[in-house]
Amino acid sequence: QVQLVESGGGLVQPGGSLRLSCAASGSIFRSNAMGWYRQAPGKQRDMVALITSGGGTNYADSVKGRFTISRDNAKNTVYLQMNNLKPEDTAVYYCNVHPLRVEFYGNYWGQGTQVTVSQ
Repeated sequence: QVQLVESGGGLVQPGGSLRLSCAASGSIFRSNAMGWYRQAPGKQRDMVALITSGGGTNYADSVKGRFTISRDNAKNTVYLQMNNLKPEDTAVYYCNVHPLRVEFYGNYWGQGTQVTVSQ
């Protein structure tokens, strides 16, 4: 059974930091690249960061230099360290496998975690 449980979101002022965690089931985590996605109100869900099973990373231009994705394979957990947060980072953040693999796992998404960047 697929499990994706995001946590760590909250309210933060511009320039602040948050660290998100994603606890994934072993079945979906094993041998998969894992990504962080976000969806703002009225917007599509976009991938902001990706980490391969071997630790290689990719970032959307909008977050490059500010966000860092990492994974702990022993804990089946993916992290997103977010620094220098901006109001435009406000969104619900989700974790999942590589976008080309989402459908293979039944288009399953967790509840996400809300990140709000505001004065």
